[in-house]
Amino acid sequence: MKNYDINQLEIESISSKKVYFSIIESLLFVSGEPLNIKEIASIIECSVKFAEELLAEFSEFYNEERRGIKLIRINDSYQLVTKEENSTYVQKLLKTNSRQSLSQAALETLAIIAYNQPITRISIDEIRGVKSDRAVQTLVERNLIKDVGRLEVAGRPILYTTTEEFLKYFGLTNIGEMPSLEEILKEIAEKTEEVSEELIFEEIAKENEELNKKETDVE
Repeated sequence: MKNYDINQLEIESISSKKVYFSIIESLLFVSGEPLNIKEIASIIECSVKFAEELLAEFSEFYNEERRGIKLIRINDSYQLVTKEENSTYVQKLLKTNSRQSLSQAALETLAIIAYNQPITRISIDEIRGVKSDRAVQTLVERNLIKDVGRLEVAGRPILYTTTEEFLKYFGLTNIGEMPSLEEILKEIAEKTEEVSEELIFEEIAKENEELNKKETDVE
C-alpha cells in the first residue's frame, strides 16, 4: 500500500511539473522579453526557489531535446531564444543579420565599457587614444550599451553601461561571468609566445633547408 502511495505521489509530481512547464513556456513565448523569476513565481503561485528549480529542469529539457529554441538566464530573468546553429535560417526569414560582426573599434570600445562601467565617452577616448563617437553610436544602435544617466561634473557627460542584449550576444548569464582582465592579458601573452615560438621554429627549419641545399650543391 505504501509503495502504491509513493508511486502515486511521483506520478502526480511529474504531472504537476508538466503543467508548470506548459504554463511557463506560454508565459515566456507571449512575453518575448526576459521575465523576472519573481514575476514568474507570482504568476504560477509558488515560491521563487521552486520556480528556479522548475526553470533549471526546463532548461535541461531544452538542452537534451533537439529543439529549435533554448531557455537562457540573464541575471534573475529568463527568456526563450532560438538556437545559434539555426541563426542562418532565421536571418533568411527576417532578411536581416542580427549578429553582424562588430568592427575592431566597436569591440575595443565595448570591452572598455564592459570592464569600466559606468563610464563616459571622454574616458573611453582617453583609454583608446582616439575618438569613439561612431563606435559608441553603433553600440547604442545595436542595444549592446545604454545611457544610464550623467556624471555630476562640469558638462555632465553621459554614462554608459552594457545591456542585457550584451549578455545574450556573448552568451553570459550575468556580468560576473566575464573573464578578468588579468586572464585575458595572460591568454594574449600565451598566444603571442606560442606564435613567437612557431616563427622561431619555422626560421630554424628554413635555415636548415638552405644549409642542406648548399651542402648538396657543393657535393
